[in-house]
Amino acid sequence: MKEDDVTELARTLGRLAKRRKVEIATAESCTGGGVATAITRISGSAKYFDRGFVTYTNLAKKQMLGVSKKSLDNYGAVSEQVAREMARGALRHSPATLSVAITGIAGPTGGSRSKPVGLVWFAWAVRGGDVQARCFRFKGDRTEIRLQSVAVALQGLIDLLRKS
Repeated sequence: MKEDDVTELARTLGRLAKRRKVEIATAESCTGGGVATAITRISGSAKYFDRGFVTYTNLAKKQMLGVSKKSLDNYGAVSEQVAREMARGALRHSPATLSVAITGIAGPTGGSRSKPVGLVWFAWAVRGGDVQARCFRFKGDRTEIRLQSVAVALQGLIDLLRKS
């Protein structure tokens, strides 16, 4: 995966989002705003990108997105439950129609046996609709894991738009 590949995914997402007249919000942890950066790299993205939440800490996830303390305590920040709550929270705190949430362990530290470096949870939400979540285990260094995560987030949004 290369930066150019991510830019091409962002272009594709932009074309579809404009055609479908949707707005997108991102809720990012381990990618640190990388998805928002990729989207806004495309000229004209203000027509379909509303905002990005970079919620790197648990406190930020609670304050900015309304992630519950119970979910964080019971499942941890890197979990399906938290990713789903992040995606819902991005919609609740914006006028966007679609959101993507990313929470994971980019490394090189922070991993454990049950949650190794490279484990990333994603959730995609549609206003008034379902939230889909998926888990990936990426290989590579911190930069590679983050880049792969951005690509998966964008591809998931593209897939959602193609289905609608």
